[in-house]
Amino acid sequence: MPIFAVQRKLTGITMEGLGNAQKAAIDKSNEFSQKGVPVKYIRSNFYPKDDKCTCLFEANDENVVQSLNEEASLPFEKIEEVLDLNP
Repeated sequence: MPIFAVQRKLTGITMEGLGNAQKAAIDKSNEFSQKGVPVKYIRSNFYPKDDKCTCLFEANDENVVQSLNEEASLPFEKIEEVLDLNP
C-alpha cells in the first residue's frame, strides 16, 4: 500500500497539543479502517526549529489521507506520496 506524507505548519503548538494531534490522527485512522476504508497512521516527526511536522500514513490513495485529516480537524499544507525507506 502506498505511503503518504502530510506536511503541517504548527506554529506555537505545545507538547500536549502535539500529543492530542497524534491521538486524533490515530483515532481517525482506526475509525476509517473500521468502516472499511483501510488507512494506517505510521508516525510523525516534528521539527521544533521550523514549527513543522510530517506525518506518515499508509492508504490506497491520497484522497483518503486528505479526508482523514480534514475530518480530524488537523491542518495541513501538502500531502504527497513518498517512499519510506526503512533498513
